[in-house]
Amino acid sequence: MTISIGNDHAGTEYKQAIQTYLESKGFTVNNYGTNANDSVDYPDFVHPVAADVSESKVKFGILICGSANGVAMTANKHQKVRAGICWTKEITELTRQHNNANICCIPARFTAIQQAIQIVDIFLNTEFEGGRHQKRVDKIPISC
Repeated sequence: MTISIGNDHAGTEYKQAIQTYLESKGFTVNNYGTNANDSVDYPDFVHPVAADVSESKVKFGILICGSANGVAMTANKHQKVRAGICWTKEITELTRQHNNANICCIPARFTAIQQAIQIVDIFLNTEFEGGRHQKRVDKIPISC
């Protein structure tokens, strides 16, 4: 499976650790993030990840910035994207189980790298429950 990942300057170390982890598990990673710590504009790194998910080029994306708010807001502008902010095990599980999130947004300033790797693992291995949640997820997109 291929996963797309993006980050701004706050998430460079996290992205590198997550990418190494995913590749060790056999995943292919599309890296759209910065590899430097110089200040950058997060939307430039979010849009390619969200486009991959929206266009079904990948099933899942991972985005990392300081608070995860900016990347989540940006990603959620794309059709078929459900980006959720994940900072604990429980929130991550619910984001997948109840919301069928397809992009995991990690707040680097509020998690440790090892915790972020655990979050990614939980995100990728938690199934959407469907059922009563499906009708709610179906109501998320706005028809134009």
